[in-house]
Amino acid sequence: MKKLFYFALISIFAIGISSCGDDEAPVTLDPPTLTVSPVSVQVGGTIPVVFTYTAAGEFASSGATPVNGTASISTDGVVGETGGTITVDFTAGDNPGDGSVVLTITDGQGISVSATAVITISASAVPSIEGISSPGQAAGNSFTVAGPITITAEDGFGTPAFWYEINDGGMANAVNLSAMVEGQSSPVTIDNIELDLTNDLFQAGVNEVTFNTQDADGDRASVTLILTIEDEVTISENITEDMTWFTGVTYILDARIVVESGATLTIQPGVVVKGEAGQEANATALIIARGATLNAMGTATLPIIFTGVADQISPENIAAGEFASPNLTPAVNNLWGGLIILGNAPISADTPQRQIEGIPPSDPNGLYGGDDDTESSGTIRYISIRHGGTNIGEGNEINGLTLGGVGSGTTIEFVEVVGNQDDGIEWFGGSVNVTNALVWNSGDDALDTDQDWTGTCDNFIIITPVNSAFELDGPEGATASGNDHSFINGTVNVGNINDFMIDFDNNTNADLSNIYFFNILGGQGVQDGRPASSTLMNIEATLPDGGTATDLFGGIAISEVAEGQNTVGADASAFSWTFAQAAGAIDNF
Repeated sequence: MKKLFYFALISIFAIGISSCGDDEAPVTLDPPTLTVSPVSVQVGGTIPVVFTYTAAGEFASSGATPVNGTASISTDGVVGETGGTITVDFTAGDNPGDGSVVLTITDGQGISVSATAVITISASAVPSIEGISSPGQAAGNSFTVAGPITITAEDGFGTPAFWYEINDGGMANAVNLSAMVEGQSSPVTIDNIELDLTNDLFQAGVNEVTFNTQDADGDRASVTLILTIEDEVTISENITEDMTWFTGVTYILDARIVVESGATLTIQPGVVVKGEAGQEANATALIIARGATLNAMGTATLPIIFTGVADQISPENIAAGEFASPNLTPAVNNLWGGLIILGNAPISADTPQRQIEGIPPSDPNGLYGGDDDTESSGTIRYISIRHGGTNIGEGNEINGLTLGGVGSGTTIEFVEVVGNQDDGIEWFGGSVNVTNALVWNSGDDALDTDQDWTGTCDNFIIITPVNSAFELDGPEGATASGNDHSFINGTVNVGNINDFMIDFDNNTNADLSNIYFFNILGGQGVQDGRPASSTLMNIEATLPDGGTATDLFGGIAISEVAEGQNTVGADASAFSWTFAQAAGAIDNF
């Protein structure tokens, strides 16, 4: 029995030893692998680099290290998978040559492996512009750069594909060519490029026009053209299409120049317009015909000056703030014609339309009058009209500013007329308003109204007219509107006139208020034949020694005040930009 027990015990022990001897060693899986092919990219470009991996021990993580560029993993391996691809986006640096991305992956056993993608970085293809060369001279509203002009972008055109810059003024006037689109890479050839010189960035004298193209990589090519805009331009023919006259340029009128119906003349600040000397039918003038538009928009620092060629004033004088003529006194006149604006607003005359005075009857562009009371002939601001009034025939002179049938849609403000042989401003019907007007040394009347003008002249100064300060006539035909015209807020330096301070006819439909008269040296007072419906209110005057209100103003009620003590009159601060201010003629206003 005891032997049997020991035998069993030995057997169990032997089995245990045998079982221990049968256990296998732990199995180690193959390490992961990575493969990648060489790639290439241009400087600054981005390219996907695709690595292929196997990982018997299953993918766990990855990391990328770039050289000569930047890299980010856009598509990573999937944790737990045994194979797949990993995409690394590589962006090349600025230096051509070799770059690389080192990708390291780690499997679930903690075993890591790396692979290096060799990346060839080449210089980016630069676009080019060929065919833009020789400098040019421009005198009109446009300038053509003659071709052929070839524009190339091997990497494809970007957006914008082509544009030009003016005097470092930023992108302007993009040229939209259907063949030059983003991604298009073949060369594009165009015949020419037309520059629109009405862009405010252009200026008289030398201009730099830089033409640019851009490819899809952002690389650019530029070519600079030197373009000279003439500083003196002669205008010899009527203006039949839109035109701009540029800041810094003097324009010479060598004939009677008409802006014809449908055309717009734009005059930029600081322009000088000079009329050649010419008598009778050859008198020079600028006429804005019915249906045409004048946008003459000067500023208080850069007014527009109309004068004769004998006047030595220049755009450089204006830019320097020198608004007086360098060589002519304010009394000089008859050197050229003047500015005439004609419209389609109603007039009261024997016919619905008439030929304006100062223009030969043979010129149909001199007609004015119609039925459009609110028509616009444009915008006129800060203009000084000087030394004009040429006589084209007996009793047929040109006024400084003539307004024939001009509609109320027209803006006229800040106007000076100096030394005109005939009237300063004359209205022939129409309904246009005028604000801030100054007339100095008119050879006839300062302000003259005819044919049932129905507008208002507000804030005005009259200085020493030769004949009358006002010649105010009523309607001439049977088509009177029944409305008055008005002069309000004015100051009149009378001086030694030949005729009247105010000359009314017997049907004058005019109202005057808030007007101050002083320096009354001679002439007659008021020719008063107006009807009772025409009113005068708040009239003040400084009377001469020995003069009486009745002698000078008849039955018009006035208030006598000491000089400079007036409570009504013009606001002279509106005329800081004028010849009159520069010459001290309104210092005591």
